[in-house]
Amino acid sequence: MGLHLHDIHHAFGPKQVLRGVSLDVAPGEILCLLGPSGDGKTTLLRLVAGLEPLQHGRITLDGVTLAEPGRDMLPEARRVGFVFQDYALFPHLTVAENVGFGLQRLPRAERDARVGEALERVRLGERGEAWPHQLSGGQQQRVALARALAPRPAALLLDEAFASLDARLREQVRDDTLHVLQEAGIPALIVTHDSEEAMFMADRIALMREGRVEQLGTPEALYLHPQTPFVARFLGEVNDIPAIVTNGWAESALGRLPAALPDGPAQLLLRPEGLRVLPAGQPGAALAEVEACRLLGATTMAHLALPDGDGQVLHVHARLPPGVVLRRGEAVSLLADPERAFAFPLGGEAPA
Repeated sequence: MGLHLHDIHHAFGPKQVLRGVSLDVAPGEILCLLGPSGDGKTTLLRLVAGLEPLQHGRITLDGVTLAEPGRDMLPEARRVGFVFQDYALFPHLTVAENVGFGLQRLPRAERDARVGEALERVRLGERGEAWPHQLSGGQQQRVALARALAPRPAALLLDEAFASLDARLREQVRDDTLHVLQEAGIPALIVTHDSEEAMFMADRIALMREGRVEQLGTPEALYLHPQTPFVARFLGEVNDIPAIVTNGWAESALGRLPAALPDGPAQLLLRPEGLRVLPAGQPGAALAEVEACRLLGATTMAHLALPDGDGQVLHVHARLPPGVVLRRGEAVSLLADPERAFAFPLGGEAPA
């Protein structure tokens, strides 16, 4: 049961956009396709929905083959709901008529019941007679979600569904949508390029790069155990610090940290929250100078100048609890948390 994509390849002319993608989405699971623009995420959704013919591989849903080369089930027969980035609401139809648009073959009473059920699910039960232009952006997004859920699909696809909302509204609508998807109990595949959104919404994340899955796992696995520098950088800010690995230890301006790498030059990627800032003079700590300290609401960001021992100065960030006050020019000690530091061989990958 669930949604299964096996060895999906796809090209537009000479450009290969998907290169052997295989994913399984269990019933009730939310899987986020995360990655830069142009890396095949939306194409993958369109293949599942039947909006593009499948060139290679196989797509199944609850044991039924939706697509394989030369055999594509019609989109309307797939039982797959789709929420588009622009919501695609019909301006000449009311909210209720928009939600019921895909239910024309049902008897009127059943159609009305389905529409009412879907609108109640997204907390818009009283707005059925409103017009789309009378709704806020967040309400329009919820109408699009209700329309996708009204036919009782076996899987749901969302393509950058929150991208057009302002930051504060986006948080509320994401939270509402998360609860609706969890209650629906069907496989959900969400496309986003926002790592914070993926970590908030997803049970698992498939980080895409150049048409392939770079790493697949829980948000915690990708954030705390990235397998490549690309994953480490894409999931959040890192400080990039040169290091030399010798006998399993990475020596850098921050001292010694464990590193399961061959001896030689390396790059140490350290999350800002993994950098402890202490009063100057701590034994075994690196000495740095405060360049700036800014309260960001839930956290404080310290900008620090860290001498590298070779006459150069590294600019690093430390994320601290709110209310911490550091003065410009103040000397401080820095200690790195090994759980937030990731060592990789030098030169294996360009920055994301």
